Amino acid sequence: MNVKVYGTLVVASLVLLVGQWLVAAVPILRKWTIPEPVAGGIVAALIVFGLHSFAHTDVVFDTSLQAPLMQAFFATIGLNANLANLKHGGPVLVRFLAVVVALLVLQNVLGIALAMAFGVDPLFGLLGGSVSLAGGHGTGAAWGAVFTEHHGLQSATEAAIACATFGLVMGGILGGPVAQHLMKRIGAQAGADTPGAGGAATPDPYAFEEPKAEQPTTPGAFINTLTLIAISLAVGEALSGLIAGTAFELPTFVCVLFVGVLLANGLALIGRPVAEHAVALIGNVSLALFLAMALMTLRLWDLAALALPVFTILAAQTLLMVVYAIFVTFRAMGANYDAVVLTAGHCGFGLGATPTAIANMQAVTARFGHSHLAFLVVPMVAAFFIDIANAITIKLFLMLPIFH
Repeated sequence: MNVKVYGTLVVASLVLLVGQWLVAAVPILRKWTIPEPVAGGIVAALIVFGLHSFAHTDVVFDTSLQAPLMQAFFATIGLNANLANLKHGGPVLVRFLAVVVALLVLQNVLGIALAMAFGVDPLFGLLGGSVSLAGGHGTGAAWGAVFTEHHGLQSATEAAIACATFGLVMGGILGGPVAQHLMKRIGAQAGADTPGAGGAATPDPYAFEEPKAEQPTTPGAFINTLTLIAISLAVGEALSGLIAGTAFELPTFVCVLFVGVLLANGLALIGRPVAEHAVALIGNVSLALFLAMALMTLRLWDLAALALPVFTILAAQTLLMVVYAIFVTFRAMGANYDAVVLTAGHCGFGLGATPTAIANMQAVTARFGHSHLAFLVVPMVAAFFIDIANAITIKLFLMLPIFH
């Protein structure tokens, strides 16, 4: 069953509506702060899985809009990045980056150790480590091809995609429960009224942390913002093509984000700041639709077909993420409300992807209050620095004698 592009858009919209209804109707989803696109997307993925398994019918969605939506979201993250504000969060950003990089190393150590314990190629340990988890589908597929071509590892790309799919699902599920657990440590009202904790005492109606807030805008501001996003997409894609195959190669969405940062801060210097309300509106819509499409198109049967060693590695990685988030990320980032939101975001991109991290944080701040610091730091680390750090980490691990 082939669903064309408009049909896919209709289904994605319905997934978001179902997610809203589920979170409103099911107390456990609200209690564990599960993002609406994740709730609706998993239901859709289960329906597709049921059709595949019991009706022997595969639903194939036209996902041609998925990549542009993701890149548009990253463009809005870039357009929302004020470098002057980033200076104030600099020390926190550096500390958070150190915490994130340490997890990359631990993920690979754990993956390789378990792969060797099961007697399988240690490259599967890397695929079940930072390659596919912190790296996501794009990085996983790219390294999977490298492992097949240069190391002779069969089915590496398929394993990488399956691992990344597992991470995307678990990253969206774990952030809320971990945040809920941590809120008990600091007090449930910490986000709402603690001065300086990023609470609701200083509301910002244009922030990404308020996806349901009304965003007052005008046709002119909306069109201007669309123009900036289109420029970010076009220039970012061209830049990605120029550096492809070089030591500076980065995913297209990182280049798009970088162009957005340059545009926003360049316009601010000449007294023409971007329309923050329009940026937030388009960014939140792009994020919601991207996540809905990403989750409803999951091939859950690929996860069901994972060999026992790889599935065990992924289960261990999930446990590592929870333990690390609670005992390392939360404490290292200050053990306060901002640390709770940062930790929820870390669960999202530590196992899944940046959009999952933002959705996790939005779900937490919608319930407990603002955390401007988290929304300043996480997008820059998760969407920019982590790809560079992960590439270096993977290459260093491949230099180990066990891979030669």
